[in-house]
Amino acid sequence: MANRATIKDVAREAGVSVTTVDRAINGRATVRSETLKKIADAAQRVGYHGMGTFRDRLDQSVPEVNLGFVLLKQSQEFYRNFAQEIERAVEARTDIRGKAAIRFSSSQSPAEFADLLTELGETCDAIAGAAVNDQKLDRVVQGLKDRNVPVFSLLNDFAQGIRKNYVGLNNMKVGRLAAWLITKTVHVPGKLAIFVGGNRWHGHDLREVGFRSFVREAGAGFSVLDTLVNLETRQLTYEATLDLLDRHPDLNGIYVAGGGMEGAIAALRERHSEPKVALIVNELTADSRAALIDGYAIMAIATPLPELCKDLVDMMIAAIGQANDGVSGQYFLEPRLYLPEIL
Repeated sequence: MANRATIKDVAREAGVSVTTVDRAINGRATVRSETLKKIADAAQRVGYHGMGTFRDRLDQSVPEVNLGFVLLKQSQEFYRNFAQEIERAVEARTDIRGKAAIRFSSSQSPAEFADLLTELGETCDAIAGAAVNDQKLDRVVQGLKDRNVPVFSLLNDFAQGIRKNYVGLNNMKVGRLAAWLITKTVHVPGKLAIFVGGNRWHGHDLREVGFRSFVREAGAGFSVLDTLVNLETRQLTYEATLDLLDRHPDLNGIYVAGGGMEGAIAALRERHSEPKVALIVNELTADSRAALIDGYAIMAIATPLPELCKDLVDMMIAAIGQANDGVSGQYFLEPRLYLPEIL
């Protein structure tokens, strides 16, 4: 066929010599995996009939790596987005044949988190998870560490001193940021409320401490009510927010430090035809975006998922096969702040 692509076409498209393409096809000499990928991509673009050969050689030249991930409820938009970004970050790596095994916990049960980590530990080279703080998980992570399977904590810093690294936001600063905006935005002092997911979320504890400490330091006449636990569920947050509005007519602000913000948004919309309570939420989703646009939320503090997942995968791959140095670190990312004016 006159227009059939040749290795000269592949070489020109890839920016390498014909000899290099020939070596890649026939395996007469070692060709770096980066060059193999460049040639394989070029072969696909020009429609070279032997591109399958390049893909086979490429697959044989890079190691297979299995990465495990534990996230929370799959029904929540944030964690579905999280899973998608993990898959993109793993697929983008050209130095490995990466496989992402993602599991979702249906509850906040330490036993369920422990079971998921244990299951992934049977087949994965490194694991990362968003999980609660509990001794059950400490024992599981220690066992994985003893088998040279590094574990990374995500968003909430569990198994401290045992896990390899924490990757997420600086939760103390996030809480202070939320308090700063509320105290600067609300001009009439009053009561403020804060929701946390539960008593086993160390990250939520830090956000609460940061929030309360800033309100005290601001000395602007605001007071923070007793902390409410919503188990990161929409329904509990909805019911508790309606109760707050009934019992505290001078409620001026709400900070949802974890999940369940959809319930607070729904309650405020139901009770007030126009926004009256300053609401700060976590993560930008369809619900929080709509609340920001309509004025029912004043800020969303979001995790930069693409950046987090890329850096996390980098760290997980780098940790595989390395002798444990006993160092347990923290890797903080800068939050993304979304205000009504920028949407």
